[in-house]
Order: sequence, then C-alpha cells, then structure tokens
Amino acid sequence: MFLTRSRHRMAQVDAGHIDDATLIASELVTNAGRHGRSACRLRLQVSDDRVTVEVYDDNPNQPRVRPLTAEGESGRGLAMVRCLAQRFDIIPVSGGGKRVRAVLAI
Repeated sequence: MFLTRSRHRMAQVDAGHIDDATLIASELVTNAGRHGRSACRLRLQVSDDRVTVEVYDDNPNQPRVRPLTAEGESGRGLAMVRCLAQRFDIIPVSGGGKRVRAVLAI
C-alpha cells in the first residue's frame, strides 16, 4: 500500500494511522460513487507530519454530515471521517464538483 512504502525524510506511518487513512479513503470514495453519481478521483499525500486524503467528484451538491447514533445503519461515514481527521473540509471546485479532504496527523 502507498502508506507503507519507505520514503526518504518521511516519518514512519504506524499501523493505526494506516487503518484510519484506509477507512477514510474507503468512506470518501464510497460516498462519491453513491451520492456524487459521477466518476471520482482519489489523491493521497504523505508528509512528515500528516496524511491527506482527497476525493474529487463532479457533483456540486454538498454532502450532509449526519450525527452518529447507535441505531443508525448507514449515513455515518462522514461523521466517522470527521472524528478520525484532524481537519475535514468540503471545497467547491471551479467548473463544478467538489473536493472532500481529510487530514490526519501522524
């Protein structure tokens, strides 16, 4: 996997952070496919102190972040992403679409 490759001058990403980044990427790509109704693009970036997961899709509609509940069987993905990420934002892209970004501190 991308995060386990050895890179010069980059901090070692531990297994917990790899699991978190994998879950975030999975949730964001799933949401883009299910609700964005378009192709999506995934971008992963690793630096010395963070992992950034970005997903782009062509749908300009903003996703809704629902509160986490014990009874909910779906709709919890973005809430989980917000809990795991140090930073989470949704940014409109010029020409239509949006970028959903989650940044994890490592």
